[in-house]
Amino acid sequence: MPDYPPIQIPYNQPVIVGKETEYIAEAIAAAKFSGDGPFTRRASQLLEQQLGVPRVLLTSSCTHALEMFAFLLDIRPEDEVIVPSFTFVSTVNAFVLRGARPVFADIRPDTLNLDETRLEALITPNTRAIVPVHYAGVGCEMETILAVANRHGIAVVEDNAHGLYGKYRGRYLGTFGVLAAQSFHETKNFTCGEGGALLINDPGLVERAEIIREKGTNRSRFFRGQVDKYSWVDVGSSYLLSDLLAAFLLAQLEQRQKIQAHRRMVWEFYQTHLQDWARAHAVQLPCVPEQCEQPYHMFYLLLPSLALRQGLIEHLRQRGINSVFHYLPLHLSEMGQRFGGQLGDCPVTERVSDQLLRLPFHNALTEAQLGQVVAAIQAYDF
Repeated sequence: MPDYPPIQIPYNQPVIVGKETEYIAEAIAAAKFSGDGPFTRRASQLLEQQLGVPRVLLTSSCTHALEMFAFLLDIRPEDEVIVPSFTFVSTVNAFVLRGARPVFADIRPDTLNLDETRLEALITPNTRAIVPVHYAGVGCEMETILAVANRHGIAVVEDNAHGLYGKYRGRYLGTFGVLAAQSFHETKNFTCGEGGALLINDPGLVERAEIIREKGTNRSRFFRGQVDKYSWVDVGSSYLLSDLLAAFLLAQLEQRQKIQAHRRMVWEFYQTHLQDWARAHAVQLPCVPEQCEQPYHMFYLLLPSLALRQGLIEHLRQRGINSVFHYLPLHLSEMGQRFGGQLGDCPVTERVSDQLLRLPFHNALTEAQLGQVVAAIQAYDF
């Protein structure tokens, strides 16, 4: 192993931005640690008001919110679900767990989102859902995706793990599909360490979602006084977020403007100081189309080759800067090949996976540190 210097600029670093510790202390004092306590309700209601969605249910992870998609859509064995190959494994596992067959879609070369121009060709009589993933919080072309889905009577459900408060044509991401999933993992703009949320845009799904989230019981109705006892009424699991974590999350959500302002500064610093270098070295920077408002979730570089990408990661690591690559193509994974994935099926995904490098991006970064990162990149000789 190379003798690296200590990491001085980490890829990610969670920070306290508001009343996190105060709210956790309140939750402890109230002796309400489990799910659906006061802080869970406050955080859920805040998101409902801000986004304008009928119901938000906090979950223990974005993965679990995605799993609830499959329950609520009644996904069954042999159903097909269209997902981009360039995404995190949770997006597809949620449906495979219910017996579905994933159909892997390629991505656009500009935004790295699902390529809507190739979507219709993937639809068969067995297609039950389309799952757009808003990569880096930049909206997919939802007008086209919804039009295709509506023509075929297929549900659209959004993986919006990267995109809370991002917009497409003036409308919040996560409000287009019948359902959407959010992430509050440590690496996201707003965090509680581990956590997620299910956004329910179809009011007809709210009651069943509550049941699935509460282990298949009507416990939520019992606590609202709608039934005198609760019992097992459907399939489900335990998807509730602890109220201690909800307390932390609420404090972060309350600091939305502060968090987003800092992240915008980081993104724009990279964009401003790297665009000339990128142009000179045939490096692609993030693309944010005019119709999209991004939440400044990440900043990445697309190097001309795998060797140059790996070389830059090593170059930065030798200078105490931690950078990372991102998704490996799901269709070429061991599991993906079991479902028929082959080399060449998604050529843009295969190329981007080899070329993409994510730069340090978090709310503790200072302009001086950003200057160090930029200077190190500009010193990379190729």
